[in-house]
Amino acid sequence: MKRLLLATLLAAGCGKGASEEQCKQLLDHLVDLEFKKAGTTAGADSQKKDLASQKTAVAEAKWADFAEACQQKTAKDRVECALAAGDLDAVAKCDSEAQ
Repeated sequence: MKRLLLATLLAAGCGKGASEEQCKQLLDHLVDLEFKKAGTTAGADSQKKDLASQKTAVAEAKWADFAEACQQKTAKDRVECALAAGDLDAVAKCDSEAQ
């Protein structure tokens, strides 16, 4: 998670930045991808609730710093690219392609 957030934080964008809603969606997406990469899946309903709770806790803990960097320093097209990414490697390519 740290690697991915750092990549997003360091991505200096030009032009109009992403909206608050896009940044919220991106953080949720990045958290989902990070949990997926870690192999965290939920089988039973109780596990699904616990996993959802963990994801929410991570997103809430990271939101303040992430929101500022996302809205002020990350180009909207980079955020849109990351939202469409299916895994963390594809998210990283959004940074390299935008430069």
